[in-house]
Amino acid sequence: MNKDVEEIFLKRKEKEGSHASGLRIIPLGGLEQIGMNITAFEYEDSIIVVDCGLSFPADDMLGIDLVIPDVTYLKEHIDKVKGFVITHGHEDHIGALPYVLKEINVPVYATRLTMGIIENKLREHELMKVTKRKVVKFGQSINLGQFRVEYIKTNHSIVDAAALAIYSPAGTVIHTGDFKVDYTPVFGDAIDLGRFAEIGKKGVLALMCDSTNAERPGFTLSEKTVGKTIDTIFQEHKDTRIIIATFASNVDRVQQIINSAYRFGRKVVVEGRSMVNIIETASALECLNIPENTLIDIEQLKNYPDEQTVIITTGSQGESMAALSRMANGTHRKISIKPNDTIIFSSNPIPGNEKAVTNVINELLMKGADVIFQDVHVSGHACQEEIKLIYTLTRPKYAIPVHGEYKHLKAQAKLAMELGIPKEHIFIVSSGDVLELSEEKAAVTGKVAVGEVLVDGLGVGDVGNVVLRDRQHLAEDGIIIVVMALDSYSGQLASGPEIVSRGFVYVRESDELMAEARELVSSQVLRCLDRNVTDWGKIKATIKDCLSDFVWKKTKRRPMILPIIMDVE
Repeated sequence: MNKDVEEIFLKRKEKEGSHASGLRIIPLGGLEQIGMNITAFEYEDSIIVVDCGLSFPADDMLGIDLVIPDVTYLKEHIDKVKGFVITHGHEDHIGALPYVLKEINVPVYATRLTMGIIENKLREHELMKVTKRKVVKFGQSINLGQFRVEYIKTNHSIVDAAALAIYSPAGTVIHTGDFKVDYTPVFGDAIDLGRFAEIGKKGVLALMCDSTNAERPGFTLSEKTVGKTIDTIFQEHKDTRIIIATFASNVDRVQQIINSAYRFGRKVVVEGRSMVNIIETASALECLNIPENTLIDIEQLKNYPDEQTVIITTGSQGESMAALSRMANGTHRKISIKPNDTIIFSSNPIPGNEKAVTNVINELLMKGADVIFQDVHVSGHACQEEIKLIYTLTRPKYAIPVHGEYKHLKAQAKLAMELGIPKEHIFIVSSGDVLELSEEKAAVTGKVAVGEVLVDGLGVGDVGNVVLRDRQHLAEDGIIIVVMALDSYSGQLASGPEIVSRGFVYVRESDELMAEARELVSSQVLRCLDRNVTDWGKIKATIKDCLSDFVWKKTKRRPMILPIIMDVE
């Protein structure tokens, strides 16, 4: 059936010949950064969207929980959008879906485990009944308007990861998603290199390839090598309790930990909400095999000696609210770190998280625990030789490096040139660029609106740059609040001004400073009233100006100044 559909697409392409429209590839996020991956593919009256991820807030985004992409372009062309096609179940590829689907309600297509994780999110946001979903098998294709999308088996640090072959009348684009070449995966089959080669023989217009490890030479090690390391650690620490922190989504890693625990006669406790959710989903979908009587509830820990237990937990990135961080700082309600504990970090810090991870390690060491944080992780991303292999098999006309910071994209561009792709056929694009492709030519032809939408609690997009700037100001210099009451009839000062500060100076030790400030504000307000200034805006501006100058001269600080005037009748 797939071959028949493919022939129809090829015939349509031949028929249109040089008059065919260009395929437009529009990254709406995910380029020049790690996370927030989302790319629109547009051909005439059809748009499909590959992935819909989030990123986590930068240090200066105070109070922000998540960052999701601005999908204004999709909203403006909602009649063209045919669906979301998802490569795998990591947050940087699916995390924004529940927020975006509320505005762009189109079907979602994904493989088995990926869809299971997405559905957990949809339930939390009460979107299950209104969202159309379809589970796609490897080798299966879906028709979406002018596009046909084929799912190709790959390997990654999560089960059921896929590459996409995107067929359009303008040509075929292969999007690898996040991938590596693992000939001995823990679960399922190895990457389908044969299918990449078959498509390559028929002609590939462009390859969009994962760049995360493009700077690293050689091959990425198989996930199974970590299992051997974990076995060795269990063998060497038979007399201690073992606590292992890893990514919740790394189901293969969890499987190997469970295998080692079973082999050495240990019971397993799973701690951390995201870890529990994914393990439940993976088990239900038979992507995870847990031997009978191996898993126990956290309440049962006290019934077993420490040397017979393993705790698999979240917190490998030093997240302040994750289970391991709470154990380290002594705030976890049910698990306390003991001097003989062996704690394993089975992940590498994501760039930017190094300090947080180091802080947690230090806290654990100070409690007397033995911490192991080297050689218990392998990457889920392809290194240079694997990237070269995919290029060699697919033989694309154009190269479009994706997934990574600018230095990673440049590293892949260099590899593509070494493999014989002309420099003018390699495109390092930015989020918002419109890259138009056809057999005859390729060029960036425009720009669309892109950006970051900040999620703070239940608020989506209601916190912008101005609010963030205020939060930064408050965090750095504090606030001074000036409160007074004016008589609306006489126009005279009824009470105040009273001055309250938070995060500026400790008031009890700064009586003289606050008294001078109060006297200054009072004299300025009375001067305004004597001049019959009744505009509250002008009075507030006067207070801000005089108090700001005074505080700067006295302290060399610039706190936020907030005048509040109440009306007394």
